[in-house]
Amino acid sequence: MSLCTERLVHKLDAFTDLHRVAQQRIRALIWRFYDSLKAYRAKPAACRRAVLRARFDRIFRRRTGFVTLDRLLKRLHANKPELLMVLDRPEIPLHTNGSENDIRCYVTKRHVSGGTHSNDGRDCRDAFLGLMKTCTKLGIAFWDFLGARLAVPNRPSVPYLPDVVSCRGQPT
Repeated sequence: MSLCTERLVHKLDAFTDLHRVAQQRIRALIWRFYDSLKAYRAKPAACRRAVLRARFDRIFRRRTGFVTLDRLLKRLHANKPELLMVLDRPEIPLHTNGSENDIRCYVTKRHVSGGTHSNDGRDCRDAFLGLMKTCTKLGIAFWDFLGARLAVPNRPSVPYLPDVVSCRGQPT
């Protein structure tokens, strides 16, 4: 469950005191639940999984009387398997910071240049950005990778990325 779940609740416009109280109460419950998920992730225990799933249901099936918040909670509850993926796979991060950092350079470039002008340009940019980020995460120089693929003389040999990724995924 990422922090964006709480941000969605935070961004709602509450116009009455009752709505504001309901919104703050749900936000507090989500923050405490997030802390529990962090603790679980640090020290997973099978007996805690069912408890955390039931707690998720209690939070996200709650009816507050704030219609917009209730709809949001229902929509978030429908995404329960994705939001609680950490219970089955504790190695998965609870936040999306890594993904957001991966696209930050693209967002900056898009703001400066105004983006691409065609679908082909967008597809090309996305493909090269993905290759560049993958190379960086694997410790491979992107220009060496390109040189090896384009058969540029005097460039180091670089293995195919799927082979490197699959080797990294194997237990040692």
